[in-house]
This record gives sequence, C-alpha cells and structure tokens, in this order.
Amino acid sequence: MNYDGLGSSYWQQQTERVERLRSRIVERTSTAPGRVVPTADDLAIGTGRRLHATVLFTDICGFSGRPAATADEQELLLRVLNLYFTEMIRIVEEYGGTVEKHTGDGLMAYFEDGAKGSAEENGTKRALASVLTMLAANDALISPVLRASDVAPIHFRASLEYGPITVARIGAAQRFSANVAIGNAANFACKMLGLVDEDDVGLGAAANTRIPPLWRDAWSKLSSKATGWVYSATGAPYPLYLYTGRWSRLV
Repeated sequence: MNYDGLGSSYWQQQTERVERLRSRIVERTSTAPGRVVPTADDLAIGTGRRLHATVLFTDICGFSGRPAATADEQELLLRVLNLYFTEMIRIVEEYGGTVEKHTGDGLMAYFEDGAKGSAEENGTKRALASVLTMLAANDALISPVLRASDVAPIHFRASLEYGPITVARIGAAQRFSANVAIGNAANFACKMLGLVDEDDVGLGAAANTRIPPLWRDAWSKLSSKATGWVYSATGAPYPLYLYTGRWSRLV
C-alpha cells in the first residue's frame, strides 16, 4: 500500500469494485428477511483493551434531509448507502484501520500504530491517507454513479485525533452489545465533526503533530473556530486544524 498517493493499480481496483456495485443503484433488490448481523467476539462484555491509536469519525452531510418517507424512497436510500459504505469501509480496512461503529450516516474507525501489514507508517498518517482516498473515491467514482441515477451525490466530513483509548465491549449478554472507543481522542474526534464543513477534514492538535512535516506545513491550517476544549495543565485552548491537501494525481 502506498500511503503517499494513489497507485494506478489500486485506483483501478477501486473503479472495478464500484462498477460491480453500480447495478445495485438501478436494480430493485429488496431487503431479505432472516439475515443475521455478525457479532464480534474478540472482547467479553465489560472488558477492554487499551492502546494508542488515531480515531476517525465521518458522517454524511445533510443525511436527514434525503427523501425517506415512502417504501420506494427508503429502498433507494438503502441501495445508495450500501454503495457508499461498502467502498468507504473497504478503504478503511485496506489502510490498516478497524471500523468499530457504523451509525447509519457515519462510521468510527481507529488506526493503531504498527497494525498488521502497515507497520511502516504510523496510524495517523494512514488514517489521513484513507480519508483522502475516501474523498477521491466518492468524488470520482461514487458521485458519477449517483448523478447518472438521478440521485443527489453524497458529501461527507471527517475528523481525526490521536491518543490513548480503551476499546471496550459493552451491552447485555445474549441480547445486544457493541464495541466502543473510550477516551479523550475519541470524544474530540466525534465532537469536532460539528465544526467541520462538508468535504472537509479536521485534525486535533495531537494528530496534527504526527502527520509528515511536508503535509503539515503545506496543507494543515489552524481553524478559526474555537473547540471549547482546553489543555488541562495550562488552560490554553485546544486547537482544531483543517487539512486542505487532497490527492491530485495517480502515482
């Protein structure tokens, strides 16, 4: 995996994947009864694993405003979301991330330093690179499919932060349980989505220090929006950065 740009072979694979999914927008494929959502059994309920990681949150902008009143509108929205999230989740995983939560219009993932198959780059760079690839795939591959199907394109926003987190499994045994990420990094990344506009990428101060110097100096800009967070030791405001760089060409 090339974390500094989009390789032509990888981009071709993405294009082929989206093309295979394209027909699901125009074909009528009703939901099937009796499907069982797979459960993760890595953690017992009430236990957790502590690690240093970069936490990524994304959500679709204007999701609640999309038509979803009738059965046909809901069916179409289901196919659109399937197209979008199938590719977004695959990108996260290909960049060594782990998707921990899917919220209908967004997802949460974490990128651990030294993850299997990606130890050559830290988790923050891989997380940011995955977002840039997600933006490129959404703009160049998914949006044209939606426009050709008379569906409004999807726009999303993302925020990242780095720090110690505890990935824990909570819930009730044999009924409902899920993995969550607990820690300031996860809280900040989630809350800062509200200060990031569509198609933008927000970085917490800790995450900002861990991206390559060239990326930081050229494309990371201090946001003018106050986060409401402060450094506990000094009381100084804790900043949010906007990352303006994008993949510009295949390498």
